[in-house]
Amino acid sequence: MQRLKSFYKEFIVPKLIDKFNYKSNDAVPKLKKIIINRGFDESCQNNKVLDSLVSELTQVTGQRLYLTRSKKAISNFKLKEDVPIGMCVTLRREKMYSFFDRLVNLALPRIRDFQGLKSSGFDGLGNYTFGLLDQSMFPEIEFDKINKFKGMDIVIVTTAKTDEEALFLLKELGVPFR
Repeated sequence: MQRLKSFYKEFIVPKLIDKFNYKSNDAVPKLKKIIINRGFDESCQNNKVLDSLVSELTQVTGQRLYLTRSKKAISNFKLKEDVPIGMCVTLRREKMYSFFDRLVNLALPRIRDFQGLKSSGFDGLGNYTFGLLDQSMFPEIEFDKINKFKGMDIVIVTTAKTDEEALFLLKELGVPFR
């Protein structure tokens, strides 16, 4: 079992029950999944750059991702049909806790001039979204081998009913908010 998952069960669940007066352990909010999205621009149509971006995100997440492709051609955007326009990976269970632990404890503190994440990224249903400007903060990626600096969007989906519950859960899990 992941270190963060056992910490959640032992320490965070009792705190959540005390603060929000839940009737059972099943009502306590928990992490459901983490979705990582990355879009492409026209410079990423080169197969060499595309392969390096795919391998970098695969190294970071530890899971194979899938490419999203354009459904139809749009001439104003110089977009052809069935061309890769992004990549996405959904993490659940053990891989989710492993990635979340590395994100909070290793990657976020390595960001230059990091002041904390904004607490305005909640959607009203207990899910939190934020973006990273580049992939160089992850320790799995060698800085010298980066072909193109691309950001990514990370969505943390929880089972919380309100943003207040989700904010308390994520703070207790170690997410540094401003």
